[in-house]
Amino acid sequence: MKPLAVLNKAINQQVIVELKGKRGYRGTLDGYDPHMNLVLRNAEEILDTKVTRKMDAIIVRGDNVIYISP
Repeated sequence: MKPLAVLNKAINQQVIVELKGKRGYRGTLDGYDPHMNLVLRNAEEILDTKVTRKMDAIIVRGDNVIYISP
């Protein structure tokens, strides 16, 4: 299965996004584009395995994404 097909199936589902710099986000995938820029709703920022803040919505730039776990 292609990566964008996996993302398409994960729309409106909870995902974990790991970023460069030991930072990550957990939230509901609201949308994405071919560059893997992501829009998450009800997101939590995770730094060193601890939730540091909560946000209603966030846009994650695809260049910083290491992996996305649906």
